[in-house]
Amino acid sequence: MTKIDIINRVAESTGLPKQDADVAVETIISLIKASLSRDEPVILRRFGSFQTRAKNSRIGRNPKTGEEAEITARKVVRFKAGKHFKETVNGQPSSTEES
Repeated sequence: MTKIDIINRVAESTGLPKQDADVAVETIISLIKASLSRDEPVILRRFGSFQTRAKNSRIGRNPKTGEEAEITARKVVRFKAGKHFKETVNGQPSSTEES
């Protein structure tokens, strides 16, 4: 699924024009990126959480030549799926849903 697919589905399920759905999706993505750039975690209940982690610089090795190269320090984004998300992906009924 691409971002365009998400925008189209948001427009269909909410009745919003595609242009408004595009603005909504872009706004959500921008808010998530801005929060993570400030090292603030993003927690979406029943979905999962995003957070940044610092990676120290280290010496890596080029697999083709074996030559050593420094890998600079950086931040990486980590996503941890929530319980409901995992259950849905695995086709299991959620423990919070009623039969």
